[in-house]
Amino acid sequence: MKIKLLAIGKTDDPHLHTLIESYQNRLKHYVSFELEIIPDLKKAKNLSERQQKEKEGLLILKRLQATDHLVLLDEKGKEFRSVQFADFLQKKMNSGCKQVVFVIGGPYGFSEAVYQKASAKVSFSKMTFSHQMIRLFVVEQVYRGFSILKNEPYHHE
Repeated sequence: MKIKLLAIGKTDDPHLHTLIESYQNRLKHYVSFELEIIPDLKKAKNLSERQQKEKEGLLILKRLQATDHLVLLDEKGKEFRSVQFADFLQKKMNSGCKQVVFVIGGPYGFSEAVYQKASAKVSFSKMTFSHQMIRLFVVEQVYRGFSILKNEPYHHE
């Protein structure tokens, strides 16, 4: 199985970028992982919220394969404890899923077309995090999930 994280806009903070890269390198021992950045929309300030979601939605959908299992990072999604998230990853692997694609949407969330295509919605918290920080959290939790599945000492309950 492969895992991809799609995110809109680049990470400006060099400290976050370094941490994200660190966890990406750790993940190589467990799974094929890719972080793909969708560039910010040009002249987004001239677009309505709906228009921005629609344009971002088209860019997201263009990057998906028909067999991808699309998981939206959404405030209304299911919340997991880390062990439950590891089980979620294990179930995806057991199901024969070729690629799981986690998506971090733009500032207004996702278009209806993206919601329709999604297989699942996951929330990392009821709190709101910056789009740059949540990237780190996703990569770290995927790493944590695989370390749990391998019974390694990274995670403590």
